[in-house]
Amino acid sequence: MPAHPGLLECIERYHAAAPLPDARIEAAGALDVPLGDPAWPYPARPRLGATAAVTAADVRAAVALQEAAGVPGALEWIPQRTPEVGAAAAAAGLDVDVLPLLVADEPVELLFPAGVRLYVVGADDPELAHYQEVSAVAFAHPGGAADVPAPRPDPTPRDTAATAALRERIATGRTVMMVAIERGQPVAVGLHQPVDIGDAVVSEIVGLATAPRLRGRGLGAGIASALVAHARESAELVFLAAGDDDVARVYERIGFAWLATVGVAEAPRR
Repeated sequence: MPAHPGLLECIERYHAAAPLPDARIEAAGALDVPLGDPAWPYPARPRLGATAAVTAADVRAAVALQEAAGVPGALEWIPQRTPEVGAAAAAAGLDVDVLPLLVADEPVELLFPAGVRLYVVGADDPELAHYQEVSAVAFAHPGGAADVPAPRPDPTPRDTAATAALRERIATGRTVMMVAIERGQPVAVGLHQPVDIGDAVVSEIVGLATAPRLRGRGLGAGIASALVAHARESAELVFLAAGDDDVARVYERIGFAWLATVGVAEAPRR
């Protein structure tokens, strides 16, 4: 699917609206910088409708605001809409990457392997921190079965500030979390985050993660399919950013269409 200006504008409006309930927006040149709870940070983004180009000075100013507020120095943009941002971020010393941006087009309903059950997570679920741990371990160990981490000495993670923030978001409907359970243990998780942008509801799928030792069984694709079905009960547009081209091709096989790209940049840790 070629880049569609209308869809890209909807996605930009989504990102402009998403931080408003829990972050104040500061200006850094042509960038908007959401500053809120460090437990649930938002990246800086080009201001919707801005006529000035984003510069390296804007990026440095945004990162300074983020660091002063105790949130990560980070920037996201759609290169097809603001193509100058990547060069500005690199000139400001940020690490830059470009990821595939896909939208749910003709989703395919998938079945989980026998013995795996899927649940929508409630805000008061006592295992919520455990589900977050599945995600944290999965993203920290991308190598699959060859990269399985050693067992945790404490198998029951405790609630953190990030857990409290997630509970609040689930309770208010700003995040929907799904978890796949096998033999009583969480094995895969994923979220979608609906936002009303005025004339439509748009939702982004994020945090798709499968326990490293169980990759290759279709668990992540299954949760993505289920999240799309749930999101489409209210959302007109469902999208996600894939980790790389290979991951994007997996999502294409379950009904996503490649729309454009997403630029992401992070300030080096000091």
